[in-house]
Amino acid sequence: MPERIVVDPAIHFGKPCVTGTRIPVVDVLELVGEGIPFATIVESYYPDLSPEDIRSCLRYARHPFSRALQRD
Repeated sequence: MPERIVVDPAIHFGKPCVTGTRIPVVDVLELVGEGIPFATIVESYYPDLSPEDIRSCLRYARHPFSRALQRD
């Protein structure tokens, strides 16, 4: 698991989040999937993130165990 991603049952019911935030990985991936540039995601949506955090979300999504990302 990328070090910038954490799964903690006490945060968003155990959904993967960016470390040190309560930002779910799936929310970041949806913005990337809509074609929103990293800089815009940081500036307009999640100023607590860095471009490297966003890249970590993408790396996390490529792992087989990331099925936990699916929305309920």
